[in-house]
Amino acid sequence: MAELGTTLNGQHQSTRPSVATHGQATNSQASNGQPANGQPPAVRLPSVLIATRHGESTANVEFQLAEAAGALSVPISCRDADIPLSLHGQQQAQALGRWWAALPSADRPRSVWCSPYVRTAETARIALAQAAGLGAVPVTLAVRHDERLRDRELGVLEMLPKAAIEAKYPEEAARRRKMGELYYRPPGGESWADVALRVRSLLRDVCEEEAGRPVLLVAHDCTVLMLRYALDRLTEERLMTLGPVHNCSTSLWRARDGRLRPSHWNETGHLTVTD
Repeated sequence: MAELGTTLNGQHQSTRPSVATHGQATNSQASNGQPANGQPPAVRLPSVLIATRHGESTANVEFQLAEAAGALSVPISCRDADIPLSLHGQQQAQALGRWWAALPSADRPRSVWCSPYVRTAETARIALAQAAGLGAVPVTLAVRHDERLRDRELGVLEMLPKAAIEAKYPEEAARRRKMGELYYRPPGGESWADVALRVRSLLRDVCEEEAGRPVLLVAHDCTVLMLRYALDRLTEERLMTLGPVHNCSTSLWRARDGRLRPSHWNETGHLTVTD
């Protein structure tokens, strides 16, 4: 996996100052901004980066039923941003909190960045309450909501099951198959590549503000997928081999040798007691 500087801005070396602990830069830089030894400065990184998708939502349930029946609609009238967790999704968020509490102390996130959508906010709140109730993190731990972690916007295709897209927008369905998910942008919506752009922007801020600390990102399936695409520098071909990101799964990257190196991806073992 390439250095984060390469991943985020296309350069082959980072321009960020190095970090010793908790975001403090080293004092070994010369007056021209380069370290005294002439080597490029180390990249700023969180010690551990953990990403999770929200728990099962009521829309997840409705879409599963619609796809199984070949239905042309789902009974959802609210905005995508306002869709809450299902009861099962709430239980998954509790399991995520127990997993959080069981992490080694040095890996336990003390900072949470979260999509502002209701289902992600509920996931973060429930998981945090569970971890705090087990004495693993402070009850007062703040959750930072950032719109760059929001779900992919689907424009005219929003809230439409696959059968409805084929029936109502056959030309769009054909264009989607031709372009592929990475580059297909529905009218009024986003492609996966569009989501990747905002994920890269978010990562710059996370690395700058959370340098040396473990951090948790609570987001959506496409957002977490694009996080891996950016950090692991996947090709389109490799990206398309990945399965869906599971509800309340955990994916972890660890800072080592100036890079965020993947430790595990899309794991759900902690959810078995609720599934």
